Amino acid sequence: MSSKSLIMEGIRSNKPGPRPLPTLPPDPLSLDIDELERAFREVLSASKTTFLEPEKLAGYVRDFGADKTIVSTLPELGGTLDLVTIDDPLQLAGVDLTILHARLGVAENGAMWLSETEMVHRVLPFITQHLVLIVDRATLVPTMHAAYRRIDICETGFGVFVAGPSKTADIEQSLVIGAHGPRSLIVCLR
Repeated sequence: MSSKSLIMEGIRSNKPGPRPLPTLPPDPLSLDIDELERAFREVLSASKTTFLEPEKLAGYVRDFGADKTIVSTLPELGGTLDLVTIDDPLQLAGVDLTILHARLGVAENGAMWLSETEMVHRVLPFITQHLVLIVDRATLVPTMHAAYRRIDICETGFGVFVAGPSKTADIEQSLVIGAHGPRSLIVCLR
């Protein structure tokens, strides 16, 4: 018997048995919507996210720049590029501003869940230079455990949590914002 066979046989014979998944802790029941929003804003503000009031959003989009490529999945905000006309996601490489609706927000870490339904193209929240996420206050949850209970991946397919603009400090411990995704994130709570 070869050395490889001996090693593989040893691994197979010492394979642990199946274990049940851990149970999730119960959701905290004491947080009201104002406490959830306060925690959500605090965490995101610390990660270089800015907030915009809902009534100022249309003006922000209008003032962003007529010469910029703007994508919005919210028809009332318009946009300069229609996602329905995009066949190849690489055509989105020049997008300056993207406005998307997030399904929920998590107070403990500021993460917002986007499904493929909201994104239309999976690459959109990553390839854009600036990202605006609209979050309904009623969809704020206290913890990731609560978020996972609300997500039905079978219903929507691909999804992703976004929790601030892209940033890294890998090179010489110098903070770079926008290295692997959007340079800015604006959240609009309504």
